[in-house]
Amino acid sequence: MIDCLLFDVDGTLVDTNYLHTAAWHRAFLRHELVVPSWRIHRAIGMGGDQLVPHLVGEKAEADLGEKIRQAWAEEYEPLIEFVHPFEGAHRLLAEAASVDILVVLASSGPPEHVEHYIDLLDARDIATAWTSSQDVSTTKPEPELLEVALGKVPADRAAVVGDSVWDCDAATRLGLPAVGTLTGGTCRAELVDHGAITVYEHLDELRADLKDLAFVRLEDA
Repeated sequence: MIDCLLFDVDGTLVDTNYLHTAAWHRAFLRHELVVPSWRIHRAIGMGGDQLVPHLVGEKAEADLGEKIRQAWAEEYEPLIEFVHPFEGAHRLLAEAASVDILVVLASSGPPEHVEHYIDLLDARDIATAWTSSQDVSTTKPEPELLEVALGKVPADRAAVVGDSVWDCDAATRLGLPAVGTLTGGTCRAELVDHGAITVYEHLDELRADLKDLAFVRLEDA
């Protein structure tokens, strides 16, 4: 029986992916690196330590990686005011807690961003634990974030809820089942190809299926 859900935050619970895409696009342009927005969007879900070399190569990472990440932080800061929770996000978290599933917000975002999102989600009294970039040295698709998140709670069996293939890859590497959402803009087929055992279009659909998901589908995954 699933007793813990590790929720990705950006793109899964709060609508940030396209804002992140714009911020990364501008950050690369500051350093005369033209990266098509579609490629950036497909990399969203990786942490910045993984995203930069993935998109522009190891040499650019070695020469400019930290400067690009700093530029992203500066470009994203004025956009954060436009972030809103997805419809049903709070209801999903509250319902999970009400059926005795531990709620963990597994984010590698900057601590101040994570704190802001927790307040937007009204989740301080719901989440048992959460993570931020201060907790990890490597980010998705590496599984360290999920390992750290699991270490914060007394869970026996957990599953991951996320919107990106990187969430699914990290879950698979750790041997955890992954549940996909379409909220981040990745298609159902890709999420399934990367290991998602089921995919939901809307968070309220996941909430409505939560008991069956926890007690039936994931049990057989």
